[in-house]
Amino acid sequence: MSNDTYTRQAIALNSAASERFVAIRRELHRYPELSNEEFETTRRIRGWLEEAGIRILDLPLTTGVIAEVGGLQGGPIIALRADIDALPIQEETGLPFASAHPGKMHACGHDFHTAALIGTAYALKAREAELKGTVRLIFQPAEEKAKGARQVIASGALDGVQAIFGMHNKPDLPVGTIGIKSGALMAAADGFVVEVAGRGTHAAVPEAGNDPIVTAAHLVTALQSIVSRNVGSLESAVISVTKLHSGTAWNVVPEAALLEGTIRTFDEEVRRRVLQRFEEVVQGVAAAYATTASVRWIEGPPPVLNDPKLAELGEAAAEAAGYQAVSPVPSPAGEDFSWYQREVSGLFVFMGTDGPQEWHHPAFDLDERAIPVSIDFFTKLAELALEELERDNRLKEGVSR
Repeated sequence: MSNDTYTRQAIALNSAASERFVAIRRELHRYPELSNEEFETTRRIRGWLEEAGIRILDLPLTTGVIAEVGGLQGGPIIALRADIDALPIQEETGLPFASAHPGKMHACGHDFHTAALIGTAYALKAREAELKGTVRLIFQPAEEKAKGARQVIASGALDGVQAIFGMHNKPDLPVGTIGIKSGALMAAADGFVVEVAGRGTHAAVPEAGNDPIVTAAHLVTALQSIVSRNVGSLESAVISVTKLHSGTAWNVVPEAALLEGTIRTFDEEVRRRVLQRFEEVVQGVAAAYATTASVRWIEGPPPVLNDPKLAELGEAAAEAAGYQAVSPVPSPAGEDFSWYQREVSGLFVFMGTDGPQEWHHPAFDLDERAIPVSIDFFTKLAELALEELERDNRLKEGVSR
């Protein structure tokens, strides 16, 4: 089938079905559920898939859905993934389909991701007899807590999968553009909790104690020297102290101080180096002020690192579907899709949604015309990936014989 013919068919499909998947997105948006609480979301997704005759796999997941399309001719297995959870944010969009659940909102566009993957599932189901393999559909829970991907992997959902693809909406890219980049696209997102222990005393006689506030204040500035002096000028890292708490009264030097924050890196070696220096700086500063300190790490997902060959395939799929592939600026936000990439080759892309606000904002919204664009792109990408893998597998079989 020529690219022009494919694009015309895809446009016809999306024109007819676009309203359906926009309606699905709006229903999901109206009834958001937090990480690992996506019970009704799971029920809805199952219902929409079953309605199209798409087979659902019986895997040990409390929430989330794993389904499949294709496989009628055997062949390789690829996976497409969407996240389904919402955030603990009070919505301020004023939309007619705004959240009906106070304090909960799809402020990161996971409702969009889910609706687009359901639409892709429908499109692939319509072409199931022609698929050169199996497309596994992963509707993943708990992305916002960076736990869902590992739950899905533990369930066996990646068994037999040779490549995995996913996306995140990108408010600063226009609809019709797809951000595709080889290598690092999103950052490792680690959290830290530093507890400083001192010796309390009357504020009028500080020499009688060991002030943890002085230690904490110096730590806030000293930790910034890690990026400026231990990370190369062509490398990247961010250290942000976002919480500092100590004391209960104006005239008392307290016993302890607490610091919390996050570290973002795009390279595993830089990540290791920064975390090591962080520990050393904390211990050194604490000792310099006659206090002690401990560091507790909150391990986040590793960086999203895209496979170069799959990035080329993504660019080809965008062109074939009639959209523009652009080179995006990497995001320092974290994304647990990276855990899948530690198991199999993967490609994560940014889908242009031309939104008014950034992720996690209470007025976050997106341009729903990006839904048929996403369906178009991922349908074509799945077809090209299966064809490419089938050729590669045949070549390998020929060599082994």
